[in-house]
Amino acid sequence: PDFVIELRSPSDHLKTIQKKMKEYQENGTRLGWLIDPQTKTVEIYRPNQEVEILENPSTLSGENILPQFTLNLEHIW
Repeated sequence: PDFVIELRSPSDHLKTIQKKMKEYQENGTRLGWLIDPQTKTVEIYRPNQEVEILENPSTLSGENILPQFTLNLEHIW
């Protein structure tokens, strides 16, 4: 897929989900969000870039993959 979202649950191991996100990226995913409500962080995965980590963001943008899409995170935190 061009875009994926993973929402970490309390029973998920972070390293396992991060590995899955890298696999998505290696297989052509253009934008990935790993949302961790426990730490209020979001890891953003893009091709050929380092993972960007946001702390307590209020929204996320779909960028050029999902133009005009914004995810409001205020209700998740």
